[in-house]
Amino acid sequence: MEAVLAKHELKPTLISGLATSAVVPRLKEWAGAWLNEISYVGSVAKGTGISGTTDIDIFISLKSNTPNTLEEIYNLLTQKATALNWTPRQQNVSVGIIYMGVKMDLVPGKLQEGYMPFHSLWKRKANTWTQTAPSIHITEVQKSLRTREIRAIKIWRKAHNLDFPSFYLELTVIKALSGCSQFNLSNNVQRALGYIADNLTTAAVEDPANTNNMISDDLTLAEKKVIAAQAKASHNQPRWEQTLW
Repeated sequence: MEAVLAKHELKPTLISGLATSAVVPRLKEWAGAWLNEISYVGSVAKGTGISGTTDIDIFISLKSNTPNTLEEIYNLLTQKATALNWTPRQQNVSVGIIYMGVKMDLVPGKLQEGYMPFHSLWKRKANTWTQTAPSIHITEVQKSLRTREIRAIKIWRKAHNLDFPSFYLELTVIKALSGCSQFNLSNNVQRALGYIADNLTTAAVEDPANTNNMISDDLTLAEKKVIAAQAKASHNQPRWEQTLW
């Protein structure tokens, strides 16, 4: 299984370098005086990315006194990306672009006054706002020491073309492997698949940065059943090489 992980290894310095040199300067111009900081978040920052599917997640932290509403900020970022010919896609909390063949998700957030590192984001699909803290997300995944198992399950997700949001997947694997040894990768991956098969449709998964935000609500019951069914089929295979390659 280590060979499979090596085959799908992500080279983050190459793609983040492209973002740093070409995209980030334009985002700084857009934010202007209201910029707090720009940082890399998501799978690249956590060490859970795999080649071929991982986007570069760029978090644009704006100061708490930024005058625009969260919805206006989101739409203004989309307009800026359009003006730059980045062909943006409005997703949920991010604006997706493809620059020089690299997929990037731009996430604008407004710092909550007096509550660093918490930010407010616009949730387009629900037409409301939510609280998040990307630094807490990164720490939560890194401290779990489950990045290898997470990467393996992401390879499995890719192999079977499953729609399983990355942070939801990461938290699910961490929960599945609670109390397990760190030194038996193959067994742990099998255990994670078994957990997904048996529990994904019913397990509640909270955002560690906001207990009112249920990450498990990111998928419908029907979508969860598709993932659980594939996990069951994969878990029942006699050899793990039949589910990850």
